[in-house]
Amino acid sequence: MNEKKRIDTTHLRGDFFGGLTAGVVALPLALAFGVQSGMGAIAGIYGAIALGIFAAWFGGTNTQISGPTGPMTVVSAVVIATEIELHGSLDAALGTIIAIFLLAGFLQIILGVVKVGQYIRYMPYPVVSGFMSGIGVIIIVLQIFPFLGHASPRKIPDIFAELPNVLPLVNWESVGLAMATILTIYLFPLVTKLIPSALVALLALTAISTFMGLDVEIIGNIPEGLPALHFDALDHIDFSAPMLIIIPALTLAALGTIDSLLTSIVADNMTKTQHNSNKELVGQGIGNMVAAVLGGIPGAGATMRTVVNINSGGKTRLSGVIHGVALLLVLIGAGAYASLIPLPVLAGILITVGIGIIDYKGLKHILHVPKSDAIVMLVVLIMTVFVDLLQAVAVGMVFASVLFMKKMSDISEVKSSVGSVDDFAHEVAWIDETALSDDLLHKVYIKHFDGPIFFGFTSRFQQMTQALPEVEVVIMRMKKVPYIDQSGMYAIEDALMALRGKNILVLMTEIQEQPKDMLKRIGIVPNWISEQHLYSDFSSCIEDLKSGEVFTDVQGKDDYLWDYIAR
Repeated sequence: MNEKKRIDTTHLRGDFFGGLTAGVVALPLALAFGVQSGMGAIAGIYGAIALGIFAAWFGGTNTQISGPTGPMTVVSAVVIATEIELHGSLDAALGTIIAIFLLAGFLQIILGVVKVGQYIRYMPYPVVSGFMSGIGVIIIVLQIFPFLGHASPRKIPDIFAELPNVLPLVNWESVGLAMATILTIYLFPLVTKLIPSALVALLALTAISTFMGLDVEIIGNIPEGLPALHFDALDHIDFSAPMLIIIPALTLAALGTIDSLLTSIVADNMTKTQHNSNKELVGQGIGNMVAAVLGGIPGAGATMRTVVNINSGGKTRLSGVIHGVALLLVLIGAGAYASLIPLPVLAGILITVGIGIIDYKGLKHILHVPKSDAIVMLVVLIMTVFVDLLQAVAVGMVFASVLFMKKMSDISEVKSSVGSVDDFAHEVAWIDETALSDDLLHKVYIKHFDGPIFFGFTSRFQQMTQALPEVEVVIMRMKKVPYIDQSGMYAIEDALMALRGKNILVLMTEIQEQPKDMLKRIGIVPNWISEQHLYSDFSSCIEDLKSGEVFTDVQGKDDYLWDYIAR
């Protein structure tokens, strides 16, 4: 993006309120993620400030808000705990920790320079679903001990092993504060959504705990003023085992890449724009390197904060910078008050974060999607929680690819055994469309699908809906689609929702049994496209269009949006 756009103030008012609101939402999360990481609340604030400013300024997604996120904090916590175990204390391990975070940011820049970002579109939905649900489970489990008023073990198996020992020692004041936090976060939006409920919980329950003198752990001392640089810590890097630096850095870089680009896709869908994946990775890498030098934890594009920014008027990268500056001003002026925040309150906030990360949509459909997709999702989820996040994604990708190739092989064998009757029709390329009148063609957009709709195909749906001309009807010709996987089904669902929002009617013709069965199983038919709009042949679809009756099925835009909101 050119320099003129970087300092464009056309949308200054929207950027100001978008960035300020995102900063308010980010404050309690940054504190909570900092505590969870093991480096303290201040590390979360430093990370949010550095990423908020630098990732926004140098990144490729105009409205993205970056900072510490659930997935990145989970991995960072493992890295920090491992280094402390090796070196004996946080101070002794700090140089190596900063080196890992620095290298992770540098690797992200390299990934952006070599243009790896564009390949995020090939991530299968079951892998993303299992990964995100696993992260949600990890965050919730890690808060069990703080919820009960005790310091938590760092490893998931240790938490389950030691849980029976702390149950008789529950701090009920801690439990009460954490429960009050969760209830406030979920119930306060019923009163008003103008103020973020997490911030209300943070401020109100901190005040209550302080005035009542509750016996609960608090954050403690938080440095005030501008953050200091930690270059001196790099003099104490442990190079005795370089792979203990390289492997965690690779994990953080890969995870930050996935986390950020998935958020970029969400931002694109909301703003109807197109982000620059490779530039976004460069921005994220710069932000994470600056965060490391300041002693902050690494992060990525944050979906919830990005959505808040967009909904509050944010339009350009300036909104992200304003979000980071707002956090810096809070740090300078309110550090002493932040030290009084009870850890059970932060535990309650993080539990709601974990609950929000879990992919309920994927879990709800687990018995209705293809078995191979369900297996991949469960394997990735279990491996994410109990093994390793990067290994879980790698195994999921390999597993999904092998199962897909097996399915395509099975389909090819069935076709060859019954012979092909469509060869001539394929050669003359949809000859039944040549007789359509110009008047009809001005109202109708015909989309051909010439193969399976799977995880490598989903970005084409986004391109189709974004580049669609002014029409009243879209006809999806599905004759040559033998198979749809879970990624494909959700891509179709997203496309149908986007087309409904544009008041465009969708018709499908010649759909085969497996795709039709899958669309019915998860409710796309009839929720998003009615049975009467599935045609066994193209000619009967055209006859209905010529009669004009089909256009009476197009509802108003407000009705469609209301249907979507009510789901």
